[in-house]
Amino acid sequence: MTKKDKHVFVLMGVSGCGKSAVAKQVAYNLEAAFLDGDFLHPKTNILKMRSGTPLNDEDRMPWLNLISNAAFAMSNVNDVSIIICSALKRKYRDIIRGENENIHFIYLKGSYDVIAERLAKRKGHYQKSGMLQSQFDTLEEPTADEKDVYNINIEQPLKEVVRDTEQVIRTICHCKKI
Repeated sequence: MTKKDKHVFVLMGVSGCGKSAVAKQVAYNLEAAFLDGDFLHPKTNILKMRSGTPLNDEDRMPWLNLISNAAFAMSNVNDVSIIICSALKRKYRDIIRGENENIHFIYLKGSYDVIAERLAKRKGHYQKSGMLQSQFDTLEEPTADEKDVYNINIEQPLKEVVRDTEQVIRTICHCKKI
């Protein structure tokens, strides 16, 4: 495969939309490379989120640059790579796009109420349910001019969200079986 045939898919959306569950299952099913972008957060960001304080743009910039660099590196060695990153604002997505070719965003879209209910059931994640409003306040939903963003409705069973996500990836990669 040439560099043009290699694709990176960033699963994006607010905390609690299912990025981790969907990405892990899709990566497993498609035998794709996988990176949880949360692993690239600096210690200061993690401590700030654990304390219940939302991150600001200044906090996110080093992290977004690391995500962009990881996407570039992954696209040089993997046919299909999946990265989890909230990518809530257009400028965040633009940083991740950077110099990266063949990058795509899959927006896991759901209502505040559905996601709040899911977050309330979570244990052991540093993103607190009280921070959800700040995520929705920060969210700039992708617009039609972002041709590399594909929306997936998460207000359906996980199995269907995974199926729909895999369908997007297979369509972009022009193959039935990856």
